[in-house]
Amino acid sequence: MYAVVADDNNSGLNVASSKIDAQSRYRSFTSEIPSASMFEREMFEQCEITPEGHPWLKPIRHGIAGIDQRETAYEFFSMTGKETHEVGVGPIHAGIIEPGHFRFSCHGEKVYHLEIEHGFQHRGVEALFTKNKNRPVYLEKLSESIAGDTVIGHCGAFVRAMESAGNMSVSRTVKTIRTIALELERIAVHLGDLSALSGDVAYLTGSSVFGALRTKVINTTMAICGNRFGRGLLTIGGVNYTISSSLQDKILAMINELEDDVLLAGEVLFTSASTLERFEKTGIVEKETAIEIGMVGPAARASGVAIDVRSDHPFGAYESFPVHKLTLNSGDVFARAYIRFVEIQQSIKIIRDQLNNLSESESKNIVSSLQPNRFVLSLTEGWRGEIAHVLLTDNDGNIKRLKIKDPSFNNWLALALAIRDEGISDFPLCNKSFNLSYCGVDL
Repeated sequence: MYAVVADDNNSGLNVASSKIDAQSRYRSFTSEIPSASMFEREMFEQCEITPEGHPWLKPIRHGIAGIDQRETAYEFFSMTGKETHEVGVGPIHAGIIEPGHFRFSCHGEKVYHLEIEHGFQHRGVEALFTKNKNRPVYLEKLSESIAGDTVIGHCGAFVRAMESAGNMSVSRTVKTIRTIALELERIAVHLGDLSALSGDVAYLTGSSVFGALRTKVINTTMAICGNRFGRGLLTIGGVNYTISSSLQDKILAMINELEDDVLLAGEVLFTSASTLERFEKTGIVEKETAIEIGMVGPAARASGVAIDVRSDHPFGAYESFPVHKLTLNSGDVFARAYIRFVEIQQSIKIIRDQLNNLSESESKNIVSSLQPNRFVLSLTEGWRGEIAHVLLTDNDGNIKRLKIKDPSFNNWLALALAIRDEGISDFPLCNKSFNLSYCGVDL
């Protein structure tokens, strides 16, 4: 068992390890460190290692008979009492939402508890990396599919892990293009989220405008690599596409126009009395709670937690370009919406600066073999927050294990806590204010 603990204030990483037999036991950390809960439950689920004293020990993911004989039936929390009832949502949802089950324990319209269950697809993504270890192009495509809305975030974390394990370095041009792509992805999804949040409170103008602005951004990504989500752009050792001087001008013109449009649309959205009435003081997660459960990303920053991998553990072009951490304190739907608004403006400035520093140099290196017996940690600040890929190689320099942690793994519990004592009709709004990944915890 390996444990990696980040010292964000000093940009440090501490690693500890212990040899533990399968089906063994150890004293749980969760009572003292609540953020350890999900990690301990996952080890219990996948390795039958029991953290003794865990306050609520159960598998994280849904078990289906015959898939894995170790899996047991998931037991939901239940609440008894006069006029209490349960509301079940999913795992089959309308539209294109992925399978996930939400179990609300309610008294009338008031939600006392929400329990969230995932894993209905049994994707087995992490295992595919070891089964296809000698197919680098396949692995790149696989990393792009870890979470389909975070192509650059997850693929970027993976290729940098592979480069580190192979003692490879990349040029400044490569780092710059990767940074531009990552910030374009951040802007696009944030705009999509503002569109969805507007729609949820019946502000249809905002829903349409922010959606249209998102299209401009993803079309810009398509102009770089031929795909609106950035598929095929990143590769181990570099990038597959460069940004010509004419394309630089087009991107610059787009973000300059986008900046003006976002400011105008945001000003209308966040001064609307009807919108603020729904956003403010809805779905609050206090700073103390956010720290205790280990929240990450914009949702954590909206609760006053100053955490951002780009600043705390700089990677790529961020090593020479400081990113200031932006925080709010109210921890409600408003804060989670507004933090997206200000991060869009910050990302526009980052892209503008990176375009000015873009130079002509090699965009792709020859892929070298992975070094044997390597332990590599790659961190990326995706649009949802901290993405972590831990790569281990064996004696022959092959991938022995790839452990993936999507930021949704940290933040699903935050959504459950945010809806407590709220009306159940506010759940869609709270849910969209986090916009977490189902498949990101089904690996």
